[in-house]
Amino acid sequence: MATNTDPGSVAILLALLDEAYDRPAWHGPNLRGALRGLPAVVAARTPRGGRNSIWAIALHCAYWKYAVRRKLTGEGARGSFPRRGSNWLPLPSPADAVTWKADLALLDEQHRLLRAAVAALDAEVLGERRGAHTLARLVAGVAAHDLYHAGQVRLLIRLLGAKSRR
Repeated sequence: MATNTDPGSVAILLALLDEAYDRPAWHGPNLRGALRGLPAVVAARTPRGGRNSIWAIALHCAYWKYAVRRKLTGEGARGSFPRRGSNWLPLPSPADAVTWKADLALLDEQHRLLRAAVAALDAEVLGERRGAHTLARLVAGVAAHDLYHAGQVRLLIRLLGAKSRR
């Protein structure tokens, strides 16, 4: 790749990813903060109406970090995500603390890999399209996706009458 002539635009995208996932931000809890200290039994609970559990949301976010990274690197949409399935993955059974911790580590790993892929981009390619969207929009979109689901997790914690151990 060519030398990055506008490191500010890549830096801004990295800051968006970080604030949405695991760095302090003005908006309140990010995704990792919303999940922090949550027991596996609470994360696995399914709200009324068969909606997605917090655990399913965490895996969903890990999957989309993976999918966006593959688009950024030109690997395409298909590949081998470390867990079986795509988008909304099946939960492990039984849902135990060890597996919950491993799935949170998977989410962290997918974030680190996505972040590294973004950091390796040259600003000149941010306007290139991968399907319907530019690379910059994909990165901003996955950050917004984390924030959307962080709010959803916080709401589910309250609706389930649970508390996280912060």
